[in-house]
Amino acid sequence: MLKNVAVLLLDEVHPFELGVLCEVFGLDRSEEGLPVHDFAVVSAEGPQLRTHAGFTITTSHGPERLEEADLIAVPAGSHFADREYSEEVLEPLRRAVARGARVMSVCSGAYVLGAAGLLDGRRCTTHWRHADTLARRFPAAEVVPDVLYVDEGQVITSAGTAAGIDAALHLVRGEYGPAVANAVARRMVVPPHRDGGQAQYIARPLPRNRCDTVGGTLAWMERHLDREMTVEQLAAQAHMSPRTFARRFQQETGTTPYRWLLRQRVLLAQHLLETSDDTVDVIAGRTGFGTAAALRHQFVRSLGTTPNRYRRTFRGPAGMPEVA
Repeated sequence: MLKNVAVLLLDEVHPFELGVLCEVFGLDRSEEGLPVHDFAVVSAEGPQLRTHAGFTITTSHGPERLEEADLIAVPAGSHFADREYSEEVLEPLRRAVARGARVMSVCSGAYVLGAAGLLDGRRCTTHWRHADTLARRFPAAEVVPDVLYVDEGQVITSAGTAAGIDAALHLVRGEYGPAVANAVARRMVVPPHRDGGQAQYIARPLPRNRCDTVGGTLAWMERHLDREMTVEQLAAQAHMSPRTFARRFQQETGTTPYRWLLRQRVLLAQHLLETSDDTVDVIAGRTGFGTAAALRHQFVRSLGTTPNRYRRTFRGPAGMPEVA
C-alpha cells in the first residue's frame, strides 16, 4: 500500500508542479475518511532551494528520507533538460525502483528519471515541448508525446503542469479505488479523469520549409480544404506525373499528400471549433470531411477527444451552439 511519499526537490523547482504533489499526497483528509500519507519534501541539494518563481523553499529532510518512501515524486524545474545530476540525486531513485517502490515525474522531472537510467526500455512522456529533447537525450526510452501520463508500473511519467494532477489521481485510483480518487478530485475541484491526451493542446502546424517544388500546390490545398482531392489532381496542379509528385511531396514535407491534407483539415476544424458558432455538421463540410461522423472519427484518431469535448475544453460552455 502507498503509505510513505517523498517529493524530491532540485534547485529552481516549479512551484505549481510541487503544489500538485503536496495537494494530492500531502494534505490531511482524514476527517473525510480518506487516506493520509507520511509525506515529506526532500532536498538533495542543501536545505534551501530556489524556485523558478524567485522565492526560496527550506526543508529539513535530506536524501536519506528517500530510502523509506513508497513513492518518490520529482516535480518540474527550470533547465532540467540541460543539467547534470549528482549521484546523491540519482542513486536513491535507482534504489527505490530496485526495492519495489515507485517513482513519478511531473513535466521536465522526467529528465531526472532519465538521468538515473529509469526510462531506458520504458514508455514515458513529458511536456510536448520537451518530448523531442527527451528522446534525443535518452534514446533507449520510448517517448510518447501526445498523452497526459504513462504508467509503466514502478515508473510513472506525466506531461506538463496540470497533467501531474491526472497522473497523481491515476495513481490514487489504482491504489485505493475510484471512490477515493473521485473524492480527492472533488476536494480539488478538478475532473477525476480527463478525456484525450496532450495532442489536443499541441500547437504544431506542419513545416513549410524546403517546399521548393510543391509549395504552390500546398498553398492551393490549404485554400481548398473543403474539396475532394486525389494525387492525380494534385499532380496535375503541380504539372508533374503522379509518381513524381508523390515522391517530391514526401521529400519536401516529410509526409504523404493524404496525411498532410488530413492534418491540415483537423487543424482547421480545431480553429473553427474554438472561434466559430458553426455546428459540427457545418464544420465537417467546411473542412472536407463531409459528415460529422467522419470528422468525429478523424478527430478522435488525431487528438484523442471528440469535437464536442474539444470545443467545451477550449471555448467553455457559455454561448456554445448546439452541435451534432
